[in-house]
Amino acid sequence: MNNHPIDYMGYVTYHRNCVAGSCGPLAECSTTNNGGCQCVSGYKIPPKHLPKNKSYGCQDINECEETANLCGPHSNCTNSPGVYNCSCLEGFVPSDPALALNPTRNPCTDVNECVEIEKVCGGFGKCTNTPGNYTCTCYNGYKPDGPFDCQDIDECFNSTICGQESVCTNTPGAHNCTCLPGFSPRNPVLDPSKANPCIDIDECLNKTVCGPDANCTNSYAAHSCTCLFGYLLTSPDAIASPLNPCLGTFHCSCVEEYYSSTGVLWETDVTVCESVDDVLAAIVPPEGQSKEMYFLNQMNQQLMENPDIVLPEGVSTATFTSGRRVLSRNWVAHNWPSVIRSVTNSLSTALKVSGAGTISAQQASTGQGWSGAGKDGGESGSVVLKISVLLVNALVDPSQGRVNKTIHTPELDISLQVMEANSTDTSSLSARGNTMDINLKALARNNNGTASAVFLTVSGMESLLGASFLQTENHTEMLSDVITATLPKINHTQLSEPVNFTMSHKRRLAEPGLMTCVYWEDRGMEYENGTKGRHWSVNGCWVVFSDENYTVCSCSHLSTFALIMQTGETVSEDNPFLEWVNRMCVIVGLVFFALAILTFLLCSWNPKINNTARLHLCLCLFLSHLLLLLDYTYLTHKLVCSIMAGLLHFLVVASFLWMLLEALQLYLLVQRLSRIQVIQREGLQKKYLFLIGYGIPLVIVGVSAAVKRDGYGGSKVCWLKPEQYFTWAVLGPVCTVLALNWILFCVTIWSLRPTLANMKSDVSQSKDTRLIIFKILAQFVILGCTWVLGLFQSTMVFKYLFIVLNSQQGTFLYIVHCLFNKEVRDEYRKWLGCSSSSSTPDSMKEAPSVSEDLDKAGEERQNKGTRPG
Repeated sequence: MNNHPIDYMGYVTYHRNCVAGSCGPLAECSTTNNGGCQCVSGYKIPPKHLPKNKSYGCQDINECEETANLCGPHSNCTNSPGVYNCSCLEGFVPSDPALALNPTRNPCTDVNECVEIEKVCGGFGKCTNTPGNYTCTCYNGYKPDGPFDCQDIDECFNSTICGQESVCTNTPGAHNCTCLPGFSPRNPVLDPSKANPCIDIDECLNKTVCGPDANCTNSYAAHSCTCLFGYLLTSPDAIASPLNPCLGTFHCSCVEEYYSSTGVLWETDVTVCESVDDVLAAIVPPEGQSKEMYFLNQMNQQLMENPDIVLPEGVSTATFTSGRRVLSRNWVAHNWPSVIRSVTNSLSTALKVSGAGTISAQQASTGQGWSGAGKDGGESGSVVLKISVLLVNALVDPSQGRVNKTIHTPELDISLQVMEANSTDTSSLSARGNTMDINLKALARNNNGTASAVFLTVSGMESLLGASFLQTENHTEMLSDVITATLPKINHTQLSEPVNFTMSHKRRLAEPGLMTCVYWEDRGMEYENGTKGRHWSVNGCWVVFSDENYTVCSCSHLSTFALIMQTGETVSEDNPFLEWVNRMCVIVGLVFFALAILTFLLCSWNPKINNTARLHLCLCLFLSHLLLLLDYTYLTHKLVCSIMAGLLHFLVVASFLWMLLEALQLYLLVQRLSRIQVIQREGLQKKYLFLIGYGIPLVIVGVSAAVKRDGYGGSKVCWLKPEQYFTWAVLGPVCTVLALNWILFCVTIWSLRPTLANMKSDVSQSKDTRLIIFKILAQFVILGCTWVLGLFQSTMVFKYLFIVLNSQQGTFLYIVHCLFNKEVRDEYRKWLGCSSSSSTPDSMKEAPSVSEDLDKAGEERQNKGTRPG
């Protein structure tokens, strides 16, 4: 290799033979140049550079600097080693995007953003294209929001733009002005504005605005209409108008202590008002019936024969029937004050005749003392109830739409509500401190869009329908008013959900007894066994909540209801000492449950022993006892109480299922031992255990919650509510498991006889038999016998016995499966660091678990079976 200096060209290296790498990096050997070296494309030899052997020294050519406007206008040139790249500036693209950029054949051209961009300028401005960019000019009513967007101007932000007594409504790019009700623009042709403000409308300029026989008085933004003297509004709930004109009317009704000679129907020029005593004196009743009952039955019959029109006349809309002038239904609704007088007069007469309110509390409690109004208060009280319902039904006109009215008089308290299906209001009615919550909208949907309800209380009814009519051996006391709920003038009265009644107590209760929600059942006869056909019944009603001041009752039907308190031997009373014993016993049981759970989790057990059922039995019982112990902490929180009741239901059912699985495990083990089989691991596989132990309780709780969503909770304990047999959601599974446990126990004991008879001769058979029978019997007691005592709580002895035994399930489980197990005791000694066995009592040295006893017995039987004869 020779180096030959060359004048202005620098130095060139020549090679006799061109081989790879002869010229170094970024250079190549050329055979056409007599073995000379030259730089590869995009590189050049720097001036005044002396090449070295195998290092020619080529460097990159920066084409972007050496050649001006190399990529053409509106473009960027980017140099890179050996090459360069051309790209268009922002706002420009190649003429043909599919070809490479070329300053002559494919130059950069401007992008028309006004065409290419969707909703340019936000859709609310004019777009102007510029080289590489664009500008926006916003339309009227819009303002720039950045350089390339427009947003709406809220003209209503300036509250005075429309002037006084007006409302401004913003619209896209504009706004609207409207006058408030009772105002109009000064120039009605133009829209309201500062220059054309809204002014008050004098409605009284329209002479017909109030209708005939009415005066109109204008006021600022409104007007009022009043009927002329001697006229009444057709509907008192609305002002006078052509649709609600003033009418000249009159009505007739008797004053207190008097009653019309023609009954509840008034005959013009015929009816006169007579003293109630005189009316009764003139009555000649049929044989066997008192004057009072005859009078009440006649009044009830008259109302039943005239279900739609029962009250005194009104001239303008009167109709005639059999020569009598009688109110039409519309008049009744439109003339509310006269209706009230007629209703109260009729009711007060019926109450006076029945003797309600004149009977002492003692007479009412014994069902005696009614002055000839019937054999007992039940007969006269039933008729008065029918009369009161028929009278208040005349107050309802479903065709009027939404109505909400109340009447308060000394004789009665009425709440009336008519509701449409599309109403947004709630249906709650009240009468004399009692309330009724009913879903009227659901009823309206099934009754042509309208439904009505009446809730009333009639004074003195509790003296006629006393607590003695509740068939019970306990002492009873009427604790509330007698309330009546009815659905007048609707065809489909089927309730979609229960109705809740909140009843106020007549006195504050320091120590309440058993609250009973009852309804009056009137079958109008006596049965052969002497029981009365008229009585208080508990069917379809149950207590939801109760405290010292009020009780909430839920009923699946409507009728006449009351709240009766029972006191007697069947009523449970608080026993502080019993509660203390229960808490102490439960705490002790929880401690042993915890010890048993830790033992099952931490001890090294024989691989043949399956403790899954025992472990989860202890876990479920531990959690259920703990929830009952802490019940008082969440009892007052309704939602939490319901959730805890559902969880407790799940745990109790799961506990019984794990009890059953433990008994089943024991039975399967005995069956295999009876066939001289020593199993490698006792019982079912874990997946089946979990599926049964937790799957079945989950299904039971889920179905129970779906069938009765409000069935969980309570006022004294968070548990299943006792109404409508809902407690069978837990009693059913419990009774089934107890029965199966008893069967499995008997079968297991019977199957053990051949196993015990074949135990090896060097072990005392009697001792082993007693030990195994004791463990199985103790285990059966643990697995359900203690719960049977819960069904016998009639005496204090059974109550204490149930509390002690049931709360100590954890103690029994710990003793049988832990303390009586040699492997567990060995583990305990390891934990305590006590290797000496001298401290272990002889009676417990050889006391394996039930499974170990049976397994060893099986091994002995198998050895005997295989031993040469």
